[in-house]
Amino acid sequence: MDIKNRIWMTGNLDWFAYIGDEEVWLGRREVPIPLEEGDRWTNDLGFVFQVIDKEIVIVDKVDPPQKFW
Repeated sequence: MDIKNRIWMTGNLDWFAYIGDEEVWLGRREVPIPLEEGDRWTNDLGFVFQVIDKEIVIVDKVDPPQKFW
């Protein structure tokens, strides 16, 4: 599937995309690859993303999940 956003992965396995004119961190392991229409995920900062009409969009902001190490 061709995504309209420009996306890339860094050497640290972090996924980024341009959403509008802004560079946005999508996450790491939580990003579903390959991306398909309707995919939805939440990154560690609490941003909820979804692929809608072949474009990654931010659909919500929730409290980040608590991590207990």
